[in-house]
Amino acid sequence: MGRCCFYTAGTLSLLLLVTSVTLLVARVFQKAVDQSIEKKIVLRNGTEAFDSWEKPPLPVYTQFYFFNVTNPEEILRGETPRVEEVGPYTYRHCAQDSEARRKELVELRSHSTLDRWSYTAVQYKRGKNIRAITRRKGNGCLTNEKSTANTELQAVELRNKANVQFGDNGTTISAVSNKAYVFERDQSVGDPKIDLIRTLNIPVLTVIEWSQVHFLREIIEAMLKAYQQKLFVTHTVDELLWGYKDEILSLIHVFRPDISPYFGLFYEKNGTNDGDYVFLTGEDNYLNFTKIVEWNGKTSLDWWITDKCNMINGTDGDSFHPLITKDEVLYVFPSDFCRSVYITFSDYESVQGLPAFRYKVPAEILANTSDNAGFCIPEGNCLGSGVLNVSICKNGAPIIMSFPHFYQADERFVSAIEGMHPNKEDHETFVDINPLTGIILKAAKRFQINIYVKKLDDFVETGDIRTMVFPVMYLNESVLIDKETASRLKSVINTTLIITNIPYIIMALGVFFGLVFTWLACKGQGSMDEGTADERAPLIRT
Repeated sequence: MGRCCFYTAGTLSLLLLVTSVTLLVARVFQKAVDQSIEKKIVLRNGTEAFDSWEKPPLPVYTQFYFFNVTNPEEILRGETPRVEEVGPYTYRHCAQDSEARRKELVELRSHSTLDRWSYTAVQYKRGKNIRAITRRKGNGCLTNEKSTANTELQAVELRNKANVQFGDNGTTISAVSNKAYVFERDQSVGDPKIDLIRTLNIPVLTVIEWSQVHFLREIIEAMLKAYQQKLFVTHTVDELLWGYKDEILSLIHVFRPDISPYFGLFYEKNGTNDGDYVFLTGEDNYLNFTKIVEWNGKTSLDWWITDKCNMINGTDGDSFHPLITKDEVLYVFPSDFCRSVYITFSDYESVQGLPAFRYKVPAEILANTSDNAGFCIPEGNCLGSGVLNVSICKNGAPIIMSFPHFYQADERFVSAIEGMHPNKEDHETFVDINPLTGIILKAAKRFQINIYVKKLDDFVETGDIRTMVFPVMYLNESVLIDKETASRLKSVINTTLIITNIPYIIMALGVFFGLVFTWLACKGQGSMDEGTADERAPLIRT
C-alpha cells in the first residue's frame, strides 16, 4: 500500500508540473480569455458593449472657470494683465432619448453648449469627488425637479448616439452624438445668469482679424469707430458660454447673412452634435474597436499643412479597445481641438479597487518641434510650445488652445499674465483605463481657450496692448466610475483572474504531490534503515 502511494504521488506530481508548465508556455487559458473578450467587446446589436456605447449609463459633469480681468485700463497702456480665476460653474450631463424631452430641450435652451470630448462617469474635481445631488425621473435621465423655462437653464445631455446605422458586413457603424447640459447650482460658485465676468471683446477682435484678409476692412474700421467698441467688455457667465446678440456682428450680418449676429464660446451647440461619425465596430479586429474612419463625410481634415497633421486617428475618447498594453500609444480625435492627439502610458493606478493604466497627454503634443510644424498657421508661424492656433477651424476667430494656466507651455506665456499658476494636479489631462476591458475608470480632460492679441495702429481699440496669448476661460471635464459599475466590472475581472491562474493552481497541486512523494520517500528510507539494524542484532540478547 505504501509503495503504491509512493509511486502515485510521484507520477501525479510529475504530470501536474509538466501540464502546468505546458499551459503557461502555450498561454492556453490566457488566450481563451483574450478571445472571449475580443468577441464580446464589439459594436453589435445585443452586446453589452454596444448598449454602453449607444447609451452611456453614467452622468458627466463639466466645470467652467473664467479669468476675470481686473486692470483693463492698465492693459491698454501696455502693462501686464492681472486676472483672477472665477469658478467653477458646473453643468451635469445625462443620457436621455425621449422625443418629448428633446422638444422641451429646444424650448429651454439658450444659444449653445460645449463641444465634445466626454467620458462616461462622474465628475472628479481637483482630486475630490463632487457630490451629485440628483433625482431620477421618467426614463432614468437625471434631472432637477424645479426645471422651468423661466428659471435656470435645464438642458439634458443627449449623450446617447442617434441615427445609428450599421455598414457593410457589420464592420462599420455611423452615428451622431447629441449633447446638452443641466446647470448644477449646488456645485457652482454662483449663478451664471447673474455673475459678471470682464474679459476680451472677442467679437471685436474677431472682426478685426477678418479685416486683415477681407474686403470689409474699411467697413469694419468705420463700424468700430461709430459704435465706440471697447477691447474689454462685461457679460454674464451664461452669455459668454451660451451666447448673446452682439452689436457689431449684427451689423456685419446685414452684409454677410452667413455670419451669425450671436456670439458665445459654445454658441449653437446645445442639444446638437459635433458631426456625423463612422466608426469601426471591432468585428474584424478588436484593436479597431470604435476607431473613427470618417467624420463629417471626410476621412481626413483639410485645415493643416501636412497630410500627417490632417489625419483623423483613434477613437472619440469615449472608449478604447480591450487588452491594452502599457507600451501602446493610444490616439484620440477630440473635434473641439481640431486635430488628433495621442496619449502615452504614465503609471499604474487603482480606481475603486480596479487596476488601471494611467495615460496622459504628453507635453510633446503642443511642443514647438518639427513634428508639429504642420500645425503652424500660416506656415512657419509657430507661437511656441504649449499653445495651438485653431483660428483656421474657428471661423477665423483668433482662438489659441492650451492646457489650463498654460500648463506645460513656455514660461513666457505664464509670466505674461499675472494670475497664472500652472500645476499638474489641477491642470493635467489624463485617463485611467482598465487594460483588460479598455473601460475608462477615471479621466480628466482640461483645456483652455485663449485669444491672440496685439497692437494694431489702424484700430485704436487695441491701444498699446502687448502682443500676447490672453487667457479667457478653461474647462475641466472629468470622470470617475461609480461603485455599482466598478463592482460589476470587478466580478468580471476576478473571474478572468481565476481562469488565467488555473495553470498556477495545477502547478501548486503538482508541488503538493511532490512534497508527498518526498515525504513518503524519506519515510520509506527510514523504515529500511531501521529494519537493517534489527537484522544485524544478535538473536540471543544478554
